[in-house]
Amino acid sequence: QVQLVESGGGLVQAGGSLRLSCVVSGRTFSSYAMGWFRQAPGKERERVAAISGGGGSTSHADSVKGRFTISRDNAKNTVYLQMNNLKPEDTAVYYCAASRIYYIGTDYYYWGQGTQVTVSS
Repeated sequence: QVQLVESGGGLVQAGGSLRLSCVVSGRTFSSYAMGWFRQAPGKERERVAAISGGGGSTSHADSVKGRFTISRDNAKNTVYLQMNNLKPEDTAVYYCAASRIYYIGTDYYYWGQGTQVTVSS
């Protein structure tokens, strides 16, 4: 059974930083791309960032480029999202998701339970 467990969310002031972590169990972690998504109340879910299985390829949404960085540690079965210079519009529930392919794509099959990020102005 595949499980994804996120942590690291919380309340932070605008301009602050947070690092989200997602630990994956139940599959060969390094074989599959991973993604971070977010969903704010009343808005559609948005892919924030993605990373290939080996970590050599990454993709970041325009809204977070230069502020957020996705990375992974395959030895620890963990993917991270470093979030700097946070803005109130970054407030959302953040989800970790696992693909079924090595390269970054659009299909994410396994999902975590989400972690709340709230940025105050």
